Amino acid sequence: MNIYVSNLSFAVVDEDLRSYFAEYGDVTSAKVIMDKFTNRSKGFGFVEMSDDAAAQKAIAELDGATVDGRSIKVSVAKPREERPARSSSRPSYSGNNSRW
Repeated sequence: MNIYVSNLSFAVVDEDLRSYFAEYGDVTSAKVIMDKFTNRSKGFGFVEMSDDAAAQKAIAELDGATVDGRSIKVSVAKPREERPARSSSRPSYSGNNSRW
């Protein structure tokens, strides 16, 4: 089961996230999402657990828990939605627009 964790402290790293869930069962992966430009945490992450019952227990017990002074939110992760293609209503500055 894939779990979404938000409102994380910016100091939390992958191993911290893994340790929060490890006491509930086998954690197959734990990833804090980082900003690609600043390389700083975005304040949320994902945890995958192999046992759905253990994952449900972790969600129930950790949702609203205080971690590093912040009340974290924990829920079942929703499937990633495909983003629509960017609209072409804005001008392009890549050199291929004849107006510029």
